[in-house]
Amino acid sequence: MKNTFKFLFAFIAFAGLMSCEDEENFQILDPSGDFVIVTPDAGTNIVLDPNLQTNPSITLTWSPADYGTPTEIQYVVEFAAAGTDFAEPVVAASTTNTNVTWNVLELNGAALSSGLTPFEEGGLDIRVKATTGTTGSQERISNMLTIFVTPFSTDLPKLWLPGSYQSDSGYGNNWTQETAATLAASAYGNYDFEGYVYFASAQSAPDNGYKFTDAPNWDNGVFGDDGSFSGALTSPGDNISANPGYYLVKANPSSASAGGLAAMSYTVTATEWGIVGAATPNGWDSSTQLTYNSSTKMWEGVVALTAGEFKFRANQAWTINLGGDPAAMNYDGGNLSVAAEGTYLVKLNLSNPRAYTYELIAQ
Repeated sequence: MKNTFKFLFAFIAFAGLMSCEDEENFQILDPSGDFVIVTPDAGTNIVLDPNLQTNPSITLTWSPADYGTPTEIQYVVEFAAAGTDFAEPVVAASTTNTNVTWNVLELNGAALSSGLTPFEEGGLDIRVKATTGTTGSQERISNMLTIFVTPFSTDLPKLWLPGSYQSDSGYGNNWTQETAATLAASAYGNYDFEGYVYFASAQSAPDNGYKFTDAPNWDNGVFGDDGSFSGALTSPGDNISANPGYYLVKANPSSASAGGLAAMSYTVTATEWGIVGAATPNGWDSSTQLTYNSSTKMWEGVVALTAGEFKFRANQAWTINLGGDPAAMNYDGGNLSVAAEGTYLVKLNLSNPRAYTYELIAQ
């Protein structure tokens, strides 16, 4: 028993000694001196180019945080939209160095995460936090620097077409944007929306039909016909009717104004798709018709093909035809080709606006 108490006493004394030493070591860290961002200059303006995503965009350097004794220091760089007082900071880097370089893609992602808008110049506040040890002790914060960044987006702007057609046509619940057919613009900031939508049954305004929305909810812009049913959109507008069929739907700036969605017009063109060309049974004179499959949202057909060229076209005419890059076809694109004769399951996928693709599956 005596030995047990002696051991316990010795352990407590040793632990207390170590605690004192840790406390003394902690106390000798005496933050002093300037801890400031050195580069870039305040007010630096950066326009990020989506074609140069791997290029360096900016290098941030700062003077070391001085804790009065040699110790490893961990630095965290934070970004925030200018004027937000770092209420929701984005951690842009973590390092033991006193500099960080971001390439174009990295800075773009951090700027967007901070709340900046694509293709608009926005202020970006930057600061650096310094801590010591594995527990992040004795935090110090540098000065704040504001630069101006114009980020980009590679996502195409979209419109959603919620309506009473959805449950019958394979687009989820009626009037639900998340699963509705969509249209896409050709580039960010453009208003030339297009996409394909299938109506399994007739849509009759005002009780049924569909509308356009600029987000997958009812919180933003909602657009319907202006009442004349001549192709003009207004907000909120009337429900738009449609006969059964598969349509190319477009929404474009009206000739009167290019001032945004409130000045848009829309068109709907019924389409039936086929495959045509030297590789097809009817050559270039007549399309071999495909059948729309609402389950897969593809035009499909089993077709005997020979080695040769072909394209896809709508309505037995060349007004709407697709070719070019097999991974992303374009209108009036170059001829496509099949290398070997055989029977193929042909699948044409138009369900992803402006990303039209096909498959040839040997049978």
